[in-house]
Amino acid sequence: MPLESCMILLDNSEFMRNGDYVPTRLEAQQDAANLLVGAKTQSHPESTVGVSAGTELLASPTDDVGKILSALNGVPLQSKSIDVAASVQVASLALKHRRNKNGAQRIVLFVGSPLVNIENRILSKAGRQLKKNNVAIDVVALGELEVNEPKLKELVDAANGRSEDGAERTCHLVTIPAGVLPSDVLASSPIVHGGAGGG
Repeated sequence: MPLESCMILLDNSEFMRNGDYVPTRLEAQQDAANLLVGAKTQSHPESTVGVSAGTELLASPTDDVGKILSALNGVPLQSKSIDVAASVQVASLALKHRRNKNGAQRIVLFVGSPLVNIENRILSKAGRQLKKNNVAIDVVALGELEVNEPKLKELVDAANGRSEDGAERTCHLVTIPAGVLPSDVLASSPIVHGGAGGG
């Protein structure tokens, strides 16, 4: 895989306490994020990973795996639901101020709470802004799929931009059904392996 700076955005809302994923959505999300950290940091010696929970930056993009895993396991739960557009903006700013300016920029967004207070046009605008700034986004949907999937698809499609049929998609949406371990699904997805497919 090529050099890449990646920000992992975790959902830290109260909805992450739900037990529809084993053992809870929060712990299943942390397990999947651990898998991503390992894959991204081992793919290239200079690749960096950062962690954010909601709009709170927990770790700037770094290649120090211990610092990243410490930030992943110290995610505080909040009573308010996640503001996807603001969280994506914070992650985009963290990527803008990364140490190594070479390589691709990517955001991996975990969403496990219903996106009822956010309009499609706001997500579409956030996706277009990412496309403009050359930032790819991968979205992992955990639970609340019937409410979230159309809105998250709008975000990913806007970030991919208008492309011809043969063009490679750089942004992906992976939905994980209840009862399945997210890390098992991600291990075989384009989010971990890069490249086209999925979405």
